[in-house]
Amino acid sequence: MGLLAVSACGNSDDSGSGGDAAANKDVTVFTWWADGGEKAGLDGLVSVFNTECKDYKFVNSAVAGGAGSNAKQVLANDLQAKKPPSTFQAHAGAELGDYIKNAQVDDVSDLYKEFGLDKAFPQSLVDNLTIDGKIYSVPANVHRANVVWASPAVLKKANIDATKAPASVDAWIADMEKLKAAGVKAPLATSKGFAEEMVMEVVLLAELGPDKFTGLWNGKTDMAGADVTAALEKFKKVLTFSNADREAIDWPDALQYVNKGQSAYTLMGDWVAAQQLADKVPDTAYTYWPAPGTAGNFQYLADSFTLPTGGQDPEGAKCWLKTVGSAEGQKAFNTKKGSIPARSDAVATDYPKYQQAAMADWKSNKIVPSCAHGAACTLGQNDSILSAMGQFSSGLDVATLQKSLVNAAKPN
Repeated sequence: MGLLAVSACGNSDDSGSGGDAAANKDVTVFTWWADGGEKAGLDGLVSVFNTECKDYKFVNSAVAGGAGSNAKQVLANDLQAKKPPSTFQAHAGAELGDYIKNAQVDDVSDLYKEFGLDKAFPQSLVDNLTIDGKIYSVPANVHRANVVWASPAVLKKANIDATKAPASVDAWIADMEKLKAAGVKAPLATSKGFAEEMVMEVVLLAELGPDKFTGLWNGKTDMAGADVTAALEKFKKVLTFSNADREAIDWPDALQYVNKGQSAYTLMGDWVAAQQLADKVPDTAYTYWPAPGTAGNFQYLADSFTLPTGGQDPEGAKCWLKTVGSAEGQKAFNTKKGSIPARSDAVATDYPKYQQAAMADWKSNKIVPSCAHGAACTLGQNDSILSAMGQFSSGLDVATLQKSLVNAAKPN
């Protein structure tokens, strides 16, 4: 798809329309950012868009609930009906595979060159975003998935040093044994769906290493292998230390078990820092570290925006994408969202302590995609995995889980 000679932003050719008419061009932006830090971040992006893209009017088409699952269903219906928005939010990476296969999103590689994003984003991220030589979205941010949030007060009950992460999954299990012996009924708090999947992912990452872990989703690692079986057995053991109501609650509820001193740990993406722990004191009320055995690996996910095929006002959508990828847009978004910029030229001192640490790790760690958040898996694959996770949580049958994972990985 070719680009207009005129920049996508600023004063575009409005085909004879007057300036007032151009100002009324709606850019419908579809997201699941409806409240909290997500909505604040979106508002920051909109403020930059309103300044940089005066020919266009932002129209918020957010759908709340279900950690994005509700929005994805609405979006799927709209795309099936050939009624795409101007742009829609999606996790960068393999999650876009189903949209690409169905010819629902356009290649934006040319925009990367026009906007300088091929130089602004680290090459490791560009490589992760590239599918068959093409790029289909512009990331607004980077989140880290492999983070454990811990309560020093609860760990103290078992004389565990909160400042040091256990070196391995086995060491983590040993600490949870100590916590149980000290009267902590559920050392690990987790919840249904993607949260449990995230716990499984970090155990697989720790036990297999980053290359073999990534290979699970691109076909280079045998999902049916004995090493995967052994890792899943350790995941099963980890899950036995979690709360009995995990299938009945969502991740903010699991986090509250840590905040209230009922659990020592929860594993969740680093949006926790901005959305749930903003009023807490780092290193006093809570601490954080990479999931045991995963230090040196940054398991990433990125919220990104697409250029839908046949979408409303594609030139306005391109101006939105330019805003999303710009230094100004990423700062306005990420300082509120709790994530870090995808750009390499961001100024660390613009951000709070946690984000500064994450930015340093983003530059130095090995980048590993998350399946639970679309960087490593398609939507279809992840739906299959989530179904398998729900079944596993009740019976803890490793053989059945592994068989389901083998089947889920096949389409990739």
